[in-house]
Amino acid sequence: MKQFNEMTQKLYYYIMAVIIFLMIAGIFSTCYGLEKLRIENYLHIVLVFLFSILLLIYPKFETTLLRIIIMIVGSTYFYALFFIYPEVWSGFIFICFIPAISILFFDAKLFYFSLILNGILYTMTHSYIYLMEDDPVYNYMEINIFGNIINFIGSQAILFFIFQFTLARIKKQQLYYEQLQQSERLLTTGQLAAAVAHEIRNPLTVVKGFLQFYKKDTSLHADTKRNFSLMIDELNTAEQVISQFLMVAKPDRDKRMRKIDVAAALKSVTDLVKSYGLLRDNQIYLNIQADCFIMMNLIEFKQLMINLIKNAIEASNYGQSVEIQAVKQKNSVEIRVIDEGEGMTEEEVQSLGTPFYSLKSKGTGLGMMICFNIIKKYYGEINIISAKREGTTVIIRFPLKG
Repeated sequence: MKQFNEMTQKLYYYIMAVIIFLMIAGIFSTCYGLEKLRIENYLHIVLVFLFSILLLIYPKFETTLLRIIIMIVGSTYFYALFFIYPEVWSGFIFICFIPAISILFFDAKLFYFSLILNGILYTMTHSYIYLMEDDPVYNYMEINIFGNIINFIGSQAILFFIFQFTLARIKKQQLYYEQLQQSERLLTTGQLAAAVAHEIRNPLTVVKGFLQFYKKDTSLHADTKRNFSLMIDELNTAEQVISQFLMVAKPDRDKRMRKIDVAAALKSVTDLVKSYGLLRDNQIYLNIQADCFIMMNLIEFKQLMINLIKNAIEASNYGQSVEIQAVKQKNSVEIRVIDEGEGMTEEEVQSLGTPFYSLKSKGTGLGMMICFNIIKKYYGEINIISAKREGTTVIIRFPLKG
């Protein structure tokens, strides 16, 4: 996921410009007055140049590999300063706060990597100075060994807590903005749904009225009247679909609720979609515990399950099976729709339920949005577990009705 937009990218470059300026100023301050540059001065210049380039190109790529390289080069730079200029005590402070660089990227794995890397490098550095280095400039490291170790561990702990609290806060803000965007999409889609459904329902009502009129005509043959009955049934189905579509615009609780036997309802749903699965040799298996009851509108429950099972079939390859499970838990009924299909990435799973987002070439995304709406309407929960080429499991929980 991209970390930078236009505004944050500008802010990032401003901060990097200040940091690079300070690093270059450090080069001038250490090299000023020297008649001839030493090898360590050239090393200092090369590390500043390399570190600066990596920081400047990061917003253009934002890859995990580039982040790791930045951390390794950054650690090398600060440890090099510690050894090149041992008389400057601030070098010890810099190496204590190396993991702070990773906080810029808000990457938990990168932060833990930098924390472990810094711990290893500090242990090696401290051991080298204590066991092998006789230079008196490192006396401050040797005189109070225990105190320096405690200071280092304390600095790493401080960085750890700062990162955890900051990351948690950012995740909450991100979730808030995602919910806000989702609400805006639902509002727009709801207004569109209301307008379209209203325009469709009117001609359907006219057609249905004429069919009912001709059905009563005694001059027509009985076989023709049976066809009229079939057409009226299909129009009733279309009206029900429109009513479901209008749930997006007006998600009021349907008053026609009843106690549903989940086993019987799922058996009825699978009988309806079984022929659809047989077209691709997809078998549907039921594994349902008895005495699972929930309280909701039966038509909406069936609409929900038909959508989910149909999606599972369409995501499956030829010959793969789809399993429907239902178990009674302490205060809820858990229903699982499990397929062995292509699966989805984490980003794709997060986008499900968004209006007009669909993984199907001709999909609109409204089916899953209505599913989410039905689940929310009856105080249910949905959790989708999926991975590429490992299939998908959709887990739904509704309050148990005794």
